[in-house]
Amino acid sequence: MSAQRTFQNLLQINLAVVFMGTSGFFGRYIDLPVPVIICSRSLLAGFFLFLFLKLQRVRITIHKKDVWHIFGGGLLLGIHWLTYFHSLKLSNVAIAMLSLYTFPVITIVLEPLVLKTRFQLMHLALSVMVLVGIYFLVPEFNLQHEYTRAVGWGVFSAFCYALRNILLKPKVGSYHGTALMFLQLAVIGVVLSPALFLYTYPGFLPQWEGTLGLAFITTAVGHTLFLYTLRHFSTASVSLMTTTTPVYGALIAFFFLGEVPTLSTVIGGLIIISTVVVESLRSTEKLRLK
Repeated sequence: MSAQRTFQNLLQINLAVVFMGTSGFFGRYIDLPVPVIICSRSLLAGFFLFLFLKLQRVRITIHKKDVWHIFGGGLLLGIHWLTYFHSLKLSNVAIAMLSLYTFPVITIVLEPLVLKTRFQLMHLALSVMVLVGIYFLVPEFNLQHEYTRAVGWGVFSAFCYALRNILLKPKVGSYHGTALMFLQLAVIGVVLSPALFLYTYPGFLPQWEGTLGLAFITTAVGHTLFLYTLRHFSTASVSLMTTTTPVYGALIAFFFLGEVPTLSTVIGGLIIISTVVVESLRSTEKLRLK
């Protein structure tokens, strides 16, 4: 693979990271019940992607053998978003996002088991570093503490996200990335649509900026770009490289929400980021040699 192509692939994944990093800000900014946020996010983002697919004249078709994979991927993505946003409501952007980014660790453990790929000892070492970083996030091991519960929800969200990425990895090459994301959003939108009528909330008009931003910037653009990156890197490599997302999320929250991370959160974040540097260098070298 050429150096230019390698650079383009790495640029794509870093753009995905920046856009996905806005989720924490929008999750804290939007004052609506979490299921309503996720449903409206999915329906709006699905609408944007549908228009894009029509303009590009991309056919939205599903092979019969892949129906359950895509449906399961949509359900897991929906559960991931629900639990992650619940974590955001209990804590702050830095805590919730860094908790979520235990998903590289979970991916590295699950991927060889599910996809029968070769287990790499270096990935295990990097995973341990991520776990050490997460250790600094927990203020105290007490379930009565909101931040501790937030970390727990974040880790469960990470498990669902890792499983979804692994589940869809074999299907990415068979579908247009935007179409694949649209189909998952359709699943989430349909499953959560009753939430729009079951919860009491002031309406969407006071929240339209945040809801629109979450649907378009974070979901339609960020998550679609992320799916495209799975074509060029292993799920484990992509997972580790996207651990910079909490950094972008914390910076956005600092400038727009005034949330200042504690020293222990910063230490944990720095440890996690160091794994990204190592994995990015390793992935770049591997692609250069191909």
